[in-house]
Amino acid sequence: MPRPSAPVPFSAPPAGPPGWAPSRRSFLSLAGLAVGGAALGLGAAGCGTAQTGSSTGDGAAQGRPGAAGDTLFVSGFQWGPPGNFNPFGAAPAWPAGGGQSQLVYETLLRFNLIDGSLQPGLGRELQETDRQTFTVPLQDGTTWSDGSELTAADVVFTFELSRKISTSSSSVWTYLDAVTAPDPRTVQFTLKSSPYNPGSVRDAIAKVLIVPEAVWSAISEDEISAETNLEPVGSGPYRIGKADQTQVTLERRDDYWGTTAFGTPAPLAIVHPIFKTGNDGDIKLQSGEIDASQQFTPQIWKMWEEKQRPVATWLKEKPYYLPGNLPLLIFNLDRKGLDDVRVRRAIAHAVDYPNIAATAMSSYSDPARASLVVPSGFEEKFFDAAAVDADGWSYDADEAVRILEEEVGAEKGSDGIYVLPDGTRLGGWELITPTGWTDWNTACEIVAKSAKAVGIGIETKFPQAPTMQKAMQNGDFDLCMYSYSGVSPASPWVRFRDALDDRGVADRGKTAFYNYNRFSHPDVPGLLDAAAGATSEEEAKTAYAALDTIYREQIPVVPLMYRPLEFYEFQTSNWTNFPTAENPYAPPMWQGAGISWLFKITKVGT
Repeated sequence: MPRPSAPVPFSAPPAGPPGWAPSRRSFLSLAGLAVGGAALGLGAAGCGTAQTGSSTGDGAAQGRPGAAGDTLFVSGFQWGPPGNFNPFGAAPAWPAGGGQSQLVYETLLRFNLIDGSLQPGLGRELQETDRQTFTVPLQDGTTWSDGSELTAADVVFTFELSRKISTSSSSVWTYLDAVTAPDPRTVQFTLKSSPYNPGSVRDAIAKVLIVPEAVWSAISEDEISAETNLEPVGSGPYRIGKADQTQVTLERRDDYWGTTAFGTPAPLAIVHPIFKTGNDGDIKLQSGEIDASQQFTPQIWKMWEEKQRPVATWLKEKPYYLPGNLPLLIFNLDRKGLDDVRVRRAIAHAVDYPNIAATAMSSYSDPARASLVVPSGFEEKFFDAAAVDADGWSYDADEAVRILEEEVGAEKGSDGIYVLPDGTRLGGWELITPTGWTDWNTACEIVAKSAKAVGIGIETKFPQAPTMQKAMQNGDFDLCMYSYSGVSPASPWVRFRDALDDRGVADRGKTAFYNYNRFSHPDVPGLLDAAAGATSEEEAKTAYAALDTIYREQIPVVPLMYRPLEFYEFQTSNWTNFPTAENPYAPPMWQGAGISWLFKITKVGT
């Protein structure tokens, strides 16, 4: 079963992934557009998607005819009927959820994965007035889709609401004293002096979807999370049209406030068909019935190399995507055997990382290395390759056996599994991750096979996602595979926090929202505070280097792969000028600064 490219990290009570329930699929229609059967074709299984474009005699694509030609068809975000469009809800439908395209709701500023910059959104820029004051002036003419003015008071209300109710951004108030409006067009953020963490505040400025006070203040605070919000009033360039078990349709707003600042989005409509499986979406992407997709597609290069279809990704060659997340093997540090760092180091050497990269990740990842820092892109400046080589690990089965026999003094039992001198058997352990996350399931199988090859007994088990996540959060597991925070304005700080910091983490048996194995080290809090409050890049590097050294010494988790923050692939039968590494006018993102490519893609034949 398909899923988001990275699971929602539990740095706050999770919003949860999109609905997983399969749905029957039928003919798609575009609400508000004169679209009939001639414009939209029926897929093989009865799911309506766009017809592929016609061609001239020399094979050149001419695009889709009629209204379908003005529509962008997308996939990879919504896997069940939309239940609500509430950005504060438990499972908001596309595109109202956090980490999705800012098509209906927008943020003040927009994060760019490539360089870590914050680009204009509802706000013009981030002004660091002084060490504890961030100022964001609003763009001229910001309005809501009902025609009312969007002011600084709406922004203040939204942030205050995240302090009063549990949202994915509530944790920012650990670092904020106040959010105020000095005037109707200016928002001011006052940071706490202790704990001081400007990165996490920048992250919130780029992630909190701003809502209209007039609408949401009329709802009781204890009822907000249950509000369905089926006709959302937003500030973005699209509004919700048809939304049912077959599709979610967005209609372009001709009265969008951002026309002066950003221009006009090219598609008149955006349609997200609700597919039952990821394979359905892959077939439609290959055929040109889907124009752009955010889902894991195995061996996507075959679409252009073997099928000769105009499909592409950000990079022409492997790994095709930019890394933005680190799915991890997380050890339960209270389990006998796994509580020995030498055993954890042996397992770290035993894992066949090249095989995970080539098979589980379809060559979309380099072999993972011994660091909590993503080694390319925005975080690259904090990645210390020399230190990783000096005291890290890599796939080396012989070294794993040497550690077990020479350092630990373990001996193999009659079943081929090592036993520690105190009689602890290094086996009978379960490795869990959610069922249906096929690439992750494959990675876990490789871990188990790698461990068995060196005499460590690990078996895989794939429960439903809610069951697995509850066990993980409560610390009720042997080993699990999951992600901590991806690349953001707060990374790599927030990932080190997630993996190493025990402050604010509930005791085992209660729900933890990060640090699921309850790792603790006396030097971590001070180093994290130093990294957060660093006044120069060199200060930050020093703190992160020390944190990464502690990480490699203690090995509470092991990176298994590098994944994109989002998958980004496209088909040029109907739309062209998508950004790529060779044409990098926008980052390969759907969220944040990625929205800018919607304004610059070009309809084929125009």
